[in-house]
Amino acid sequence: MPKVQYGDKVIEYTFLPKEGLKSHYISVQKDTGVVLKGSPVPLEKEQAFILKKARWILEKLELVEAIGYDDIVTGSRIPYLGKKYYVEVFVKQGIDEVTIDFTESKFKVKVTNDQNNQDTLQGAFEDFFRAKAQEKILPKVKKWAKKTGLDFKDVKIRKLEKRWGSCTPTNSILINIDAIKLPFSLIDYLIVHELVHTKVKSHSKEFWAELSKHIPNWKELDDKMYGMKL
Repeated sequence: MPKVQYGDKVIEYTFLPKEGLKSHYISVQKDTGVVLKGSPVPLEKEQAFILKKARWILEKLELVEAIGYDDIVTGSRIPYLGKKYYVEVFVKQGIDEVTIDFTESKFKVKVTNDQNNQDTLQGAFEDFFRAKAQEKILPKVKKWAKKTGLDFKDVKIRKLEKRWGSCTPTNSILINIDAIKLPFSLIDYLIVHELVHTKVKSHSKEFWAELSKHIPNWKELDDKMYGMKL
C-alpha cells in the first residue's frame, strides 16, 4: 500500500483508477481507509494529491474512528457529541433494565448478569442515543427553521443505513440517530443542509447558494462530513 509522510504521521492510501473523472477525489471511510480516485497518474503525483489534503485526511481519520463502536465493556470508549467517553460496566442484581448514566466524563452502565451481553448493551445504547437525539437535536431543528425562515412538515429520528439525514418530497426531515455522535458544529450543518432541501430539492448551484446564506463555512463542514461511513 502506498504511503506518504506528513510531519510525524504516516498516511497510507489506496489508489482507485477511475477513467473519465475530470478531477481526483479523496474519500476517508472507516472500512476502506483513505482512497484516492481518478485517472492514473505517476506515483509522485498521487503522493502530491495526498499531501495537499493531508491535514484534512488526518482530521477525517480521527472523525471516522469516532463513529461506530465494537464491544461495550469496561475500558471501551463510545462516541457522543464529537468525543469518545470511557465506559464502566457494573453488574448489579435487583434492577429491571440496563441503566446508562452519562456523567459528562464517562458512561456508567448498570446491568444484571443476564443482561451483560452485547445484544442487550447495544440495544440499551441505541435507546439512550435515540432519547438524546430527541432531546438535543429536535429543538435545534426548530431553532434553525425559525432562524433561516425555512419551514418543514415534521422531523423524525430514524436509524438510517446510508445517510446522515434526508428531506422527503413533502418536507419531512429525517435525522439519523447516529448524528448524536457528531460534534454540534456538524449536527448544525446537517440540520441546515436538510432544511435547505425544503426549498431546493437537488444539490444544484441554487442549493449551495442558499446554504451559504445560513452557513458561510459550509464547504469546510461539508468536507468533514464527506466520505464518513455509517
